[in-house]
Amino acid sequence: MLPPELPPLPALTRAECELVDTYLEVLDLLGRINPARGGDTYRGLRAAQSLVGRATALRDALTLMHDRGESEVHAVTLTRAMRVLDGDRRSRLVGLPPEEPGGP
Repeated sequence: MLPPELPPLPALTRAECELVDTYLEVLDLLGRINPARGGDTYRGLRAAQSLVGRATALRDALTLMHDRGESEVHAVTLTRAMRVLDGDRRSRLVGLPPEEPGGP
């Protein structure tokens, strides 16, 4: 049985695609660094080192958009794209995990 087909991505400029992709990559890295999620320090260190490069790429995507006159971020369209690309799950990794019953 095949998995359900994902909805198509909305039409985006190349810079918007780069913005969405890089933003989600930053979320992934922050999720690996998140001390509330546990893991080892080496994994967090590697993610933190990679974060610098991805933050630069994020800045570059926004700079390109601005330089091209794309002065507005179309939140509804970009949100649809991020949802198709599993942004809901990826963004949850950055926050605190749900509190366990009887926990602190």
